[in-house]
Amino acid sequence: MIKHNKKYIIFILLAIAATSNIYSQDQEYPKSFTLESSNKNPNIILMIGDGMGLSQISAGMYSNKNSTALEDMQYIGLSKTHSYNQLVTDSAASGTAMACGEKTYNGVVGIDPKNKQLESILEYCNSKNFSTALIATSSIVHATPASFYANVNSRRQYEDIALQLRYNSVDYFIGGGRKHFNRRSDKRNLIEEMEEEGYDIVNNLDNYNKSSSQKLGFFTYADEPPPINSGRKPGLKALVESTLDKLKDDKKPFFLMVEGSQIDWGGHANELAYVISEFKDFNNAISSALKFAKNDGNTLIVVTADHETGGLALKKGNLKKSTVIGDFTTIGHSGSMVPVFSFGPNAELFSGIYENTAIFSKLKTTVN
Repeated sequence: MIKHNKKYIIFILLAIAATSNIYSQDQEYPKSFTLESSNKNPNIILMIGDGMGLSQISAGMYSNKNSTALEDMQYIGLSKTHSYNQLVTDSAASGTAMACGEKTYNGVVGIDPKNKQLESILEYCNSKNFSTALIATSSIVHATPASFYANVNSRRQYEDIALQLRYNSVDYFIGGGRKHFNRRSDKRNLIEEMEEEGYDIVNNLDNYNKSSSQKLGFFTYADEPPPINSGRKPGLKALVESTLDKLKDDKKPFFLMVEGSQIDWGGHANELAYVISEFKDFNNAISSALKFAKNDGNTLIVVTADHETGGLALKKGNLKKSTVIGDFTTIGHSGSMVPVFSFGPNAELFSGIYENTAIFSKLKTTVN
């Protein structure tokens, strides 16, 4: 029997996913298909590498001694990223599609094309008595994290998004953007308001770890955090591990969304080194999440992207030196499909080819 290495298996599985019709885009499963039955809801960890197409994954892998935590995933699928009326999406429309299960216009968060406010998977899980958490290496009011708790006509309505987080029931959140909460045009201090209602709001990882509050926010920076190569601290791995410890202590199922936000920013800047460094930071967090899931035995992990950024093509490199050379074709997003990796209970749902809205319905299907 021929033994293939794991890198080869990843690309074979992607090819299989590309030709598979096992599951339709609208989640009409075959009659013979059954979900794993359990009396206990699985934990859900959704990890989004913003702008992370297959080329970004490949570049990061080859630059990381030809290794990535994604090789431990059990299933691979492909997601169509287009928005409601455009082939090339933005993070607001794609975030809304994954978080809320509906295509919408670019720039819109949590609202469908008929101006209906949508319920996110985080909010649905909260209604089922899950603990909930959001982590981003951008500001916490950026388009992707906002898609899980806000409903606004424009992703640029940062103060409105912050106000909606203040009134939402997210248990734990980490990200930049403190200024949208305490240096506002309406002169309100949302941090003080949240603290008066039971939140513990901290500004460093030590205090985050020490806090015993089950309503906890950690603002990493006043505005947008810097790149990891420019000194962003702490790394995403530490943030994920600390939050998983808290979620585990809550003794109930949880939903956690983690965004590696700045893979996208490196793509917009057409800086391959920026993309690779942010992917490595995200990859470390994936590794920690997988370790948790393997030990826990009842945690579903889904790792995907909202879209590809930069139209990256890898031209050449050196495996022994872990170097990669590539070219970008745009400073914007591209319309290519993106991979979806999954591990844990009902991970098989995420194989095949489907619209990004199906990620919402697949996650919802796993919740009893």
